[in-house]
Amino acid sequence: MQPELKYYTLADGVTAFSTTRQGGVSQGNYGELNINAYCGDNPTAIQKNRQLLAEELAIADEDIIMPHQVHHADNRVIDKSFLALTPEKRKAALEGIDSMTTDLPGICIGISTADCVPVLLYDPVRHATAAIHAGWRGTVQRIVEHTVHTMEQVYHTDPHDLHAVIGPCISLEAFEVGQEVYDVFADEGFDMAQIARRYEKWHIDLPACNRLQLEHTGVPKASIFLSDICTYNNSDRFFSARKLGRESGRIYTGIILR
Repeated sequence: MQPELKYYTLADGVTAFSTTRQGGVSQGNYGELNINAYCGDNPTAIQKNRQLLAEELAIADEDIIMPHQVHHADNRVIDKSFLALTPEKRKAALEGIDSMTTDLPGICIGISTADCVPVLLYDPVRHATAAIHAGWRGTVQRIVEHTVHTMEQVYHTDPHDLHAVIGPCISLEAFEVGQEVYDVFADEGFDMAQIARRYEKWHIDLPACNRLQLEHTGVPKASIFLSDICTYNNSDRFFSARKLGRESGRIYTGIILR
């Protein structure tokens, strides 16, 4: 049994990917390839899926880093001091984290989504990376911009050097929201003409909103890759909480420096 991954081409010496639902041992709405331990799946199946993914990526299971996300904008720098922590302290350090950055080779940083926007960043000059979970709340809090600023501070990244991937997520057509969500975006100063459209109700374009944030920080538009895969409309291949329910598996989108 081999995990089926959606790989992205960023640069030589970098592995970037999103998991699909295929190639694991989980069942039902968690089937098949779920490694997220915070959504109710069987722990034995999760561990087996982690082992399968680690083998596919040619890294150790313990080097697959995944935070417990809470839809905030906090970042964790994964450095040698983090790796020196005990498993219990690592787990505590990843509590409430929705973005990670690292410049360590052989470490897979990644985040979990099931309609929210996964964003990967790579700085080829400083050889540093980031993995970002941007749900609508994180998007409103401008988590992508905060993460770019973290890379500037920690690695001296120039945003103009960055390459970005926006992975599978819910599309504008499928992301219907109430007036209160529209108002939150509008109140935070987002250009609603660019990111919203009204059908019977308002719909918001989360991938476009995060792309615009990347461009605002200085990432060149030509260096931003959009997967254009809607999780809601492709729930047979990618997990979608809106389609499958909250008690379902999660996509893991990760990046590794080699």
